Amino acid sequence: MNVPFLPDIILARPEWLYALVLLPLMAWWRGKPGKAPAVNFPTAFILKDLGFKAKSSRGNTLLGWVLFSLFAAIVALARPQKVISHDEDKTEGIAICLTVDVSLSMLIEDFYIGGSPVNRLTAAKRVMRDFIRGRNNDRVGIVAFAGAPYQPCPLTLDHEWLESNLDRVQTGVMEDGTAIGSGLAAAARRLDKEDVPSKVIILLTDGANNSGKLSPQDAAKLAATLGQKIYTIAIGTPGVHMIPLPNGRVITSGRQEFDEGTLQEVARIGGGNFYMAQDLSALKDIFDTIDRLEKSEIKKRSIVETEELFFVPAALAAALLALGLLLRFTLLDTAPVAVAT
Repeated sequence: MNVPFLPDIILARPEWLYALVLLPLMAWWRGKPGKAPAVNFPTAFILKDLGFKAKSSRGNTLLGWVLFSLFAAIVALARPQKVISHDEDKTEGIAICLTVDVSLSMLIEDFYIGGSPVNRLTAAKRVMRDFIRGRNNDRVGIVAFAGAPYQPCPLTLDHEWLESNLDRVQTGVMEDGTAIGSGLAAAARRLDKEDVPSKVIILLTDGANNSGKLSPQDAAKLAATLGQKIYTIAIGTPGVHMIPLPNGRVITSGRQEFDEGTLQEVARIGGGNFYMAQDLSALKDIFDTIDRLEKSEIKKRSIVETEELFFVPAALAAALLALGLLLRFTLLDTAPVAVAT
């Protein structure tokens, strides 16, 4: 039972408080009018000046001490305790590897930020940055791939460092091509080193697998065998696009290829989902959906300890009772009134 206005104090045996109703009954009974204490004596005038006459104020004072002592004793029997409580949080984190296509086609400017055209890679990094900021308890890393994979950002809990190194995710680092299978395998090998209960690969690509020695399906089976979940995202719009290269040249992309069937199969093998993102809003919605699906499990354990405080009212009761008895036999001592017969 909690004590009003004292949030840190509880009573282990609150049923003893019912005994408090006896105190006003005792006070009422003791205050009822009655005959004064007296001694019948044939020659009462001889005792006239002996002792003090009983006075009601002295009796009330003594009764007050007794009642206060009983009150403190009842509170002690109710066992007041001080609560010492704290919570422990245990986070079951997730390891997430963002596996990003950095082939030259990712430079196609068919996305928009604030009304201005941006390339697919810039849009992907914008959404990935927001995603990383929302994964406070998780280890997040990035594997990039074109004709072959590389790891610009290893898995880390230092998300500020990870954000600052997103610029290392760029085209032109590896030979051009789209080695989806190799990228998935690199992400799976990296995640396998993490000692966490849940591991997730988020694959983002704008093309079909045309490089590497490992098929996307075989790489997905490898990841699934290692207990890893795979989400796949096809990014971009269909059609023929122009690709502005960093050196100023502009080349044509040819017909945009989306191998939706392969990406759907990879997601199915990996126990995840396939998504299509043709604009920034859709891409953001996809990452928000994955964010909700893959939440860290936070276990909270409450530890409650108590410290006994019954000795405080018990000591007060004993002190009040002792003081009452002392006053009873000293200052409040009385003699009966002599009554003639």
